[in-house]
Amino acid sequence: MAISLTQQEKQILRTISIPPRPEALVEFSQETKSAEPDISKITKILQSDVAISAAILQVVNSAAFRRAKEIESLDQAIMILGLKRLIPLVKAVAVKATVETPKSLENFWADQSDIAQLCTALCNKLNKPALANHAYMLGLFHTVGIPLLCVHFEDYQTVLDCAKTQGWSRACAFEFEKYNTSHATISALLAQQWKLPKPMINVIYYQHDVSGIFQSGELDSLSLELLSILKLARHGNFLTQVAGALDIDEEWQTISDEVLDFVGLTEEELEELYSDLESA
Repeated sequence: MAISLTQQEKQILRTISIPPRPEALVEFSQETKSAEPDISKITKILQSDVAISAAILQVVNSAAFRRAKEIESLDQAIMILGLKRLIPLVKAVAVKATVETPKSLENFWADQSDIAQLCTALCNKLNKPALANHAYMLGLFHTVGIPLLCVHFEDYQTVLDCAKTQGWSRACAFEFEKYNTSHATISALLAQQWKLPKPMINVIYYQHDVSGIFQSGELDSLSLELLSILKLARHGNFLTQVAGALDIDEEWQTISDEVLDFVGLTEEELEELYSDLESA
């Protein structure tokens, strides 16, 4: 399913700067697609971008990867993770290192990192380890349009305030009414420009258009799996934010029954799952 833009959105997007892939990421992608990727060359490419290489080491040594011994170099990270697992991770940390983030969003990446790590943990708990790395990338990428819009529109804080007090379901409607576009669309366009897997782009694009999404046929089975993991992670993150202004996660209420049916969990089993993850 292609990203569909209104004429108003097309006009707005001509003025919004979507950052291109960093040169190191372009070179990395080219080398990993070769018949026989050269590991030493890949290491040099990643080392050429200090922000990306530092972010990779930070992530692989995080709780989500649970390493008994700290990984101290990119060589170690590549040898231990392997290219298949490294590719989505590199793309994920590159976006964090590349996208300009205003001071008003000083906690933005910390929050997205929490969601990304929770995505990974949920995949492992739900016996879907093959999805873990792409789910991590989705968790970090899915709202990247927020800082881009925050930089472009001086009054975007009103959308963030709405999300904080009324939830993202209502904030998304307010956002589109105010700007004729959404952070989901901007996020999907960046993901498309950065050549993320198509199922991931579709999940990002439809992340808030969730009413009936499991029966609509808009998303394939892989996309629905990733969407389910993302929604579970966002809800789990919501539950940990005890100081938040919202008492009820309306976004989760809208889609919880469909997600739980899809992953085969009851509400009691979900509570137990969150409890296990919190105590791990």
